[in-house]
Amino acid sequence: MKGLNAMLEPGMTVRNRAAPDWGLGQVQSRIGHRITVNFENAGKVVVNGFEVELEPVYGEDS
Repeated sequence: MKGLNAMLEPGMTVRNRAAPDWGLGQVQSRIGHRITVNFENAGKVVVNGFEVELEPVYGEDS
């Protein structure tokens, strides 16, 4: 799995640097490499943790 994806837990705030227009997202679940995130501007998205690196966001508008 890419980067910190293996450490993500439900409730954490993340962003997808490859798709900044999605806005901030809240992790809904992580099952294996499948991570479900509810993004401000893209809605609920399931990403492949082997292909997409999500960046945890701490303390900024989260």
